[in-house]
Amino acid sequence: MFGRQVAIPRLHCWFGDPGATYSWSGLRFDPLPWPVALMPMRRRVEMLSGHDFNAMLANHYRDGNDSVGWHSDDEKELGPAPVIASVSLGLTRKFQLQHKRTRQLFNLPLEHGSLLVMAGNTQCFWRHQLPKEKKVPGARVNLTLRQVLVTPAAPR
Repeated sequence: MFGRQVAIPRLHCWFGDPGATYSWSGLRFDPLPWPVALMPMRRRVEMLSGHDFNAMLANHYRDGNDSVGWHSDDEKELGPAPVIASVSLGLTRKFQLQHKRTRQLFNLPLEHGSLLVMAGNTQCFWRHQLPKEKKVPGARVNLTLRQVLVTPAAPR
């Protein structure tokens, strides 16, 4: 961050189909295989959202001190109009969306079991964050499913 390395303020793990490699903040993530226990959730999210997903970022926010800052999921691996489906588990946390030009701000309390789908031009015109909330005493897990563009291997 700003030319220096800082610890990521949450725990995370990248899962996906073979070849669903993802890069952000100068880091490259090769996917671990999908956990079998999460396959029914993946199918349910695909059915509810009407989109197929080949990868998932699992974030564990240990308490209100863990966070993710303002960003857009606009990496090239996600294509021009990515769909991000976010499943929240655990304590309610405030999710914020802010329009990049007008700075209009929405605060969305994401409760246990909620599904948030960001699609269309969301990543182009909006940014989002999960801010620190010192008074949140416990954990939250967020599973964000996405479709990563997989480049076929070059012929040998």
